[in-house]
Amino acid sequence: MIDWQRVAELRDEIGEEDFDDVVGIFLEEVEETLNRIRDAEGPAATAEDMHFLKGSALNMGFKALTAVCEQGEALSEQSLAHTIDVAMVEECYLISKKSFLAELPKAFAG
Repeated sequence: MIDWQRVAELRDEIGEEDFDDVVGIFLEEVEETLNRIRDAEGPAATAEDMHFLKGSALNMGFKALTAVCEQGEALSEQSLAHTIDVAMVEECYLISKKSFLAELPKAFAG
């Protein structure tokens, strides 16, 4: 679900002291995007939104969310945005977030 090697690479790239800020920004921006999609009237999951979510998830090592958003992006690009299961995307994010936050302290302990 989480690519811990990618997480370690990102942490090394940005530095330990800034990593927590990056995680916070990632979570905030993903949740804002998901809320906007969920609260919109009609099919609101655009290719741009799905691309943003996919890229953010990929950068942070959220493998499952990356895959789900990649599918959503492809559907949007085929004018099938109305078929994206936004609740499933949101659920995948929440499960990934829970796993990430639970395992994060152990991943860099010691």
